[in-house]
Amino acid sequence: MAKLKDVAELAHVPMDVAFHALSGGDERVDDEVSRRVMRAAQALNYSLKITQIDIADMAGVAKGTVSYALNDSDLIKPETRQKVLDAAQTLGYSLNVTARNLRTNRAGVVGYSWHVADDPSRMNYLLDRFIYLLTTAAEAHHYHLLTFIQPQAGADRVYENLISTSRVDGFIISDVAYNDPRITRLSGMKAPFAAFGGMFVPDADFAYVDVDGKRGIELVVDHLLGQGHERIGLLTRHPGLPFSDAREAGYREAMQRAGLTVKEAWIAYTPNILEAASAAAHQVMSAKQRPTALICTHDLMTLGAKSYLDEIGLKMPDDVALAGYDDDPTSAFLGITSVRQPIEDLASTLFDILLGEINQTPQPQRQVVFTPDLVIRQSTLSR
Repeated sequence: MAKLKDVAELAHVPMDVAFHALSGGDERVDDEVSRRVMRAAQALNYSLKITQIDIADMAGVAKGTVSYALNDSDLIKPETRQKVLDAAQTLGYSLNVTARNLRTNRAGVVGYSWHVADDPSRMNYLLDRFIYLLTTAAEAHHYHLLTFIQPQAGADRVYENLISTSRVDGFIISDVAYNDPRITRLSGMKAPFAAFGGMFVPDADFAYVDVDGKRGIELVVDHLLGQGHERIGLLTRHPGLPFSDAREAGYREAMQRAGLTVKEAWIAYTPNILEAASAAAHQVMSAKQRPTALICTHDLMTLGAKSYLDEIGLKMPDDVALAGYDDDPTSAFLGITSVRQPIEDLASTLFDILLGEINQTPQPQRQVVFTPDLVIRQSTLSR
């Protein structure tokens, strides 16, 4: 029976090139090479199906070595294991980490990745707090939390490496995206995981805990309407992330329910960076009919907006009301209204759900949604 190596040799190309040509997964393989590989595969009656034999051929090791390496055997030298893992990744091989292996190789470790912030010089208070509470929940169950930096590209492969080489029992992921490749990879590997975020992902079929951010922004809009505001502006992230899109939807729908027209000049998109948020506030407040109230979907944006309002001499709440999201201690100190997420309950619930995934005893509710609270302060109260 023909192997991928046979096809590559007949087509006079490396194995990884043959793999990408047959899988259609790399546009760097030019048309002439692709045709040559296809002809070789047809001549050998070969259909692409990667096995451990292919990994052995790619890594230049025996098939038995591949099995030991993928199961993290102490009999395999680290450099050999890495060669095997690199070959498996190159050929798109699913490690298929089964629940049996996870039970027998239990490490007492859960992985969580630090994400690169919009402004790396200023850490995210909410996620700092979340990590602390998650660590506390883990240690209460005799687990440790392993944090790591998630790269901008190829993030899903990092998870595969960790669970196969470091014997991590499972993962907690956050900042869930539409069609998130980490979820696809972890589900394919049958690796236990639970997410912070997921309710706004269409047809989500994974375990998660979330906070209804759409409802949180609706609470702010309703409060401002009650204070007599009708021209309400919004500072938010650029579209494309489920939680951020939901917050914008909450703003638009609450305004529409009140019979108010949303003017696009009242909305500005900005990264979560002080200087950028200040510029976004300038953009919104330069509208022909400028808003009498501003909502920011992150408290760091709120501080950037306040900086601009201070610069032009507008006072809260007399000249403009200002509200944020996440209830950062700095916002609380400055008397700024903000949406508070129940982060303590969220962290403990999330870890309980993850333990159910690890132990193959899923919680009755694998998808839990909390409702946030609005903490009203002087920045939005009419005098």
